[in-house]
Amino acid sequence: MNEPRRRGPIARLIVGSWQALDFTRRLVLNLLFLLVVLVLLLAMLGSGRLAPLQSRTTLVFAPEGRLVEQYSCDAFSRGLARATRSNDCREVRLRDALRALDAARSDARIERVAVSLDELQPSGFASLHAIAAKLAAIRAAGKQVIAYGDGYTQGQYLLAAQASEIYLDPMSSGGVMLDGLAAYRQYYREALQDKLGVDMHLFKVGTYKSAAEPYVLDAASPAAKEADLYWMGDIWQRLLADIGRARGLDPAQLQRYADTLPEQVVAARGDLAQLALQQKLVTALKTRDEVHALLAERGVADPDADGGFRQVGLDTYLQHLDGALPQADSRPQVAVVVAEGEIAGGNLPPGKIGGDSTSALLRQARDDEAVKAVVLRVSSPGGEVFASEQIRREVAALKEAGKPVVVSMGDVAASGGYWIGMDADRIYADPSTITGSIGIFGLFPTIDRTLGKLGVHTDGVATARYAGAFDITRPLDPGVAATVQAVIDKGYRDFTGKVAKARGKSIEQIDAVAQGRVWSGAQAKARGLVDAFGGLDEATADAAARAKLGTRDRWQVRYVEPSATSFSDWLGDFMQSRAGLALLRTSGAGDLLLASRLHALQQATPLRFVQTALERRGPARVTALAYCFCEPR
Repeated sequence: MNEPRRRGPIARLIVGSWQALDFTRRLVLNLLFLLVVLVLLLAMLGSGRLAPLQSRTTLVFAPEGRLVEQYSCDAFSRGLARATRSNDCREVRLRDALRALDAARSDARIERVAVSLDELQPSGFASLHAIAAKLAAIRAAGKQVIAYGDGYTQGQYLLAAQASEIYLDPMSSGGVMLDGLAAYRQYYREALQDKLGVDMHLFKVGTYKSAAEPYVLDAASPAAKEADLYWMGDIWQRLLADIGRARGLDPAQLQRYADTLPEQVVAARGDLAQLALQQKLVTALKTRDEVHALLAERGVADPDADGGFRQVGLDTYLQHLDGALPQADSRPQVAVVVAEGEIAGGNLPPGKIGGDSTSALLRQARDDEAVKAVVLRVSSPGGEVFASEQIRREVAALKEAGKPVVVSMGDVAASGGYWIGMDADRIYADPSTITGSIGIFGLFPTIDRTLGKLGVHTDGVATARYAGAFDITRPLDPGVAATVQAVIDKGYRDFTGKVAKARGKSIEQIDAVAQGRVWSGAQAKARGLVDAFGGLDEATADAAARAKLGTRDRWQVRYVEPSATSFSDWLGDFMQSRAGLALLRTSGAGDLLLASRLHALQQATPLRFVQTALERRGPARVTALAYCFCEPR
C-alpha cells in the first residue's frame, strides 16, 4: 500500500497559512453575526419607555464631534465612532443642539445647564455663534449655566464665555487658547512643475480668486493675502467683542493676551490654568470631580448617575422632546432643504451637494402641496458651476410656482455656495459667515514634460487640428487655451450677471465686489450681497410671513431630506444608547467594525473635488469651478 505523499516545507507553509487565514475569516464573521444577534436581544430586552424627566434636573450639554447641518455619516457609523472614541464620524447636528437649548430655557424641569466642551471639535463660527446665543438666552432667563473643562480652544471658549461660571482644571495643559485665526496652505508649483514636470494650466476670472493658487504658485499672491486678512480680521474682532461682552472684558485686553501669549506663559512659569485665572478668563480652578460635587450640592444628588447628580444628556433630552411631539400635524409647512458640503454633479450622499440630488429635494418641496415656503440652508464653499446652476434653477422654479424661498447661510456660503441661493427672496447670514468669492476658474494638467524625463514621448495623427487637444500627455495648444479662457470668461459674466439681476444692481456694481473676493457676513451685507443678519429661526419666520401663514403656532418646520432605512436608523440609535455603547466598548467589536469602514472615512485632500472634475465625462475636458478655500483654522 502506497503511503500518502508528504508535502514539502514551502507547500506546508502555504497550506498552513491559508488554513489560518480561512479560520480567522470564519471566526470574524461568526463574531460579527453573534454581535448582531446580541444587539437584537439586548434591544428587545431593554426596549421600553424613557424614564420620566424629573424636576430640578441638570441638562449636561456635552457635544461630541463637529457641528454640522446634516449628518454625513450613517447612524451606525456615528455610533461606532462614539463607542470607540474615534474622531471620524463624530458629528452633532446644529439643529438638534439649538432645539435642546431653546427648550431648556423654558423647561421647568431643567434647573441649570452644565456645559462640557472637551469633545467639541473645531466648527464654523456661524454655528458657534448660534449655540452661544442660546446659552446666553438660558442665562438671561435666570438659569445657571456652568462651564467646565480640561482646556478651551477659542471656538470652545466662545461658548464657555456665555456661562455664569467657568471652571478650568488646575492641571490644564491647554488653558484658554486665544491665538487668532490663520489660513495657511501648501503650495505645489515647484514640486509639480520643476521637480516632476507637470504643468498646471489655470484659467480664471477674478483678481482675488485664489482657490487654485497652490498649484501654480510657490506662495500666496499679494491679492489673496490682502483679501484673506480683511475678512478674517473682521471675524476675529467680532469673536473678541463677543467674548469681551459676555465676560465683561475689554476686547483690547483679549487682543493683548493673544499677541503676547508666549511671554505671559513664561511669566506664569508655564501654568496655563493660573494664567487664565489671572486674566479673568475663568471663574475658578476646579477638577471635574469638584465641579460634579458642586452640581450635586446645588441640584439633586443622585449616586446612581454619572458625576453623582440628577442629570440628562443631550441625546436623551432630545428623545424626551421628540416623545412629546404630536404624531400627526396637518399645519402648513415651511420646508428646509440643507445644502452642505462641496457641490458636484449627480446624486451625492448627505454631507455633499449633488446637482441632481439637491435639485430633487427642492422639486419635492415644490410638488408637495403641504409645503408653502422653502428655506435653503447653505453651508458650502462651492464646487462645479453647472451643478450650482442646476440648483439655482430649482430655486427659481419654486418662486415661479408661488412658493417663497429664503436662504439661510451657515458657516460658509461662498462661490458656488452663493450661486445656488442668489435668486432667493431674501438672504440671511451670521455676521461671521464666510461668503462672496464670486469668481470662476478651471484647471488642467499636462504631463508631457514628466513623460519626457522618463524618455516617453507622444506622437500620432488627427483628422482635425484640435482633435485630441485635451490629451494630458501632449502640450496644451495655445488656441485651446484661448478657447478655454473664453469659456471661463463667459462663466464669470454669467455669474455676475445673474447676481446683478437677483440683487437688483448693475453688473458694474457686482463686479466691484466680486473678482473672487471673500467677505465676512457683515462685510457682505454692507455690500448688498446679504439682506439681513439671522439664523434658521429668522429665515423660517421670514419665509412663513412671505407665504402669509400667520402666527408661529399656525405653521410647522419640516426638513426635506433623503430617507434612510428604518433598520439602519434603529440600529444606529441603539449603538448610540448606553447599552449599545457599553456593548461595543466591552466587547472590542467596535474597533473591528470601525476599521472595516475606514475606506469611507478618509479625510478630504486639497482640491480633491478638482480631481473628480478633471475626470473625463463625455467630450468635456475642463470643468468650470466656483470654489473657495476660505475656512480659517
